[in-house]
Amino acid sequence: MSHAFYSDAAEKIRAELVRSEQAAVESIRRLLEDDPDTDRARSLPAADPDSESYVIELLPEQTGGRGISVVYRYSPGLDAVLILWLIAGP
Repeated sequence: MSHAFYSDAAEKIRAELVRSEQAAVESIRRLLEDDPDTDRARSLPAADPDSESYVIELLPEQTGGRGISVVYRYSPGLDAVLILWLIAGP
């Protein structure tokens, strides 16, 4: 089991989401602790050779509000996930 953390920027955005959006994002955080390279994630170019970057898209139907992109970096060596950004749609 990995550990998943929010960056300061992601934590700030998470606090501004409505309750149903927060719950959807938290469910992704828990998923990432169990399976950081889940099939739900789309790979992104990584800035660091020791980590992998991904995004998971949440549709409005899943959040009860806006669409949200959860952008995160996974470090296999540390067995840790850092949720970098939460990008909420209109």
